[in-house]
Amino acid sequence: MIRKFAMSLLLALTAGSSADAARPNVVMLLADDLGFKDIGCYQGPVKTPTIDSLAAKGTRFSDFYSGCAVCSPSRATLMTGRHHIRAGVYSWIHDASQKSHLLEREVTLAELLKKAGYATVHVGKWHLGLPTPERDKPTPDKHGFDHWFATWNNAEPSHHNPKNFIRNGKPVGQLEGYSCQLVADEAINWLDGHRDSDKPFFLNVWFHEPHAPIAAPDNIVANYGKLKDKAAIYSGTIDNTDRAVARLLKKLREVAPPENTLIIYASDNGSYRDDRTGNLRGRKGLNWEGGIRVPGIFHWPGRIRAGVVSAEPAGLVDVLPTVCGLLGLDTPKGVHLDGSDLSSLLTGRGKAFIRHQPLFWHLQKSRPIVAMRDGDYSLVADPAYEISSNNMFREEWIPTIKQGTYTNYRLYNLKNDPGQNTDLGVEQPAVLKRLKAQLLKINASIMADGADWHLN
Repeated sequence: MIRKFAMSLLLALTAGSSADAARPNVVMLLADDLGFKDIGCYQGPVKTPTIDSLAAKGTRFSDFYSGCAVCSPSRATLMTGRHHIRAGVYSWIHDASQKSHLLEREVTLAELLKKAGYATVHVGKWHLGLPTPERDKPTPDKHGFDHWFATWNNAEPSHHNPKNFIRNGKPVGQLEGYSCQLVADEAINWLDGHRDSDKPFFLNVWFHEPHAPIAAPDNIVANYGKLKDKAAIYSGTIDNTDRAVARLLKKLREVAPPENTLIIYASDNGSYRDDRTGNLRGRKGLNWEGGIRVPGIFHWPGRIRAGVVSAEPAGLVDVLPTVCGLLGLDTPKGVHLDGSDLSSLLTGRGKAFIRHQPLFWHLQKSRPIVAMRDGDYSLVADPAYEISSNNMFREEWIPTIKQGTYTNYRLYNLKNDPGQNTDLGVEQPAVLKRLKAQLLKINASIMADGADWHLN
């Protein structure tokens, strides 16, 4: 009896060590302009059973944040674990008129995983800089991707029958179908025809939906309202994306058991629709909660705790260090990461999670221009300088931005006041002073690293 128990224990330990040694596949699912209260598991109006199932069988964050209130900088933060200004991206990128792009010197999540033996694939929106006739910029393969299928920015002319995808440097021409389904098709086709079964893979799947200009199949839109109703079409794009995710997950289950795939789901920034931000203040483009708070789900059966809703503030800035923590990989040496490793929080193992640096946002066109989250507190401020109004970022502004100071600081307790209605600065001067000092310290560090595109 004792011998039988000992043998069972030995087999269990051996199986455990073997599982620990195996590297899981990694899948990053990113929506575009998806609001905090769009999908089902966040009490949104859209039917998203596939994404909801990832949340039910994984850990969902109630206070999860984008890297920025607009597209390009948020994606730079996701890829590097660093504030986007450190990575060379101040605002959304317009390739034809700006030098800005994700700096080639940055160490991306794809590069880290490729170094660890992963095959790396990007499908969907890129918006971190692509070459134009006027400007030479690095393509996704220069940032660690073996295979890529991408657009500069949005799907054009809309999500329906887009004509601006590029595959490994070559335009593919007009495609038939909806962008989210075409992106899923590319990922599935790669898994079927190009995957090396001896290597784990990293699939970076960045959907265009629900970013405008929007389109979705009529039979899906009809579930949410009239076919010409923009709110119904908006919901239809999200529903259609959930169906695309379902197709991709089915293929992933054919390739490997769910226990061997880490899946992360989030959005690049808040919604441009006020009715989809969950009564939070602001929307896309603004450093209020409505512009930066988004869904955040981590799913890895057997490793990440299931059915958990965490109120710990977290965000896209944490993805790179967290993936490294979960997989036992070293983070980039000599590089300041603004994000923290959430792995102990997700697994319930190891030391208690402590964030090493408050979450911080800066976006020149936003008012407030900066925001910081530390525990339950949010601190925001406006610029103490003026720059001429222009919808598009201009690189000549960089010296002013890097040397600029802030004014009109406002303090909120998000636990008690998620809508940021009551400024506590006068009532809690000690907290305001402490957080202001933290904000200025982080800001100085980031600006010291910021790229000087105006000089190049």
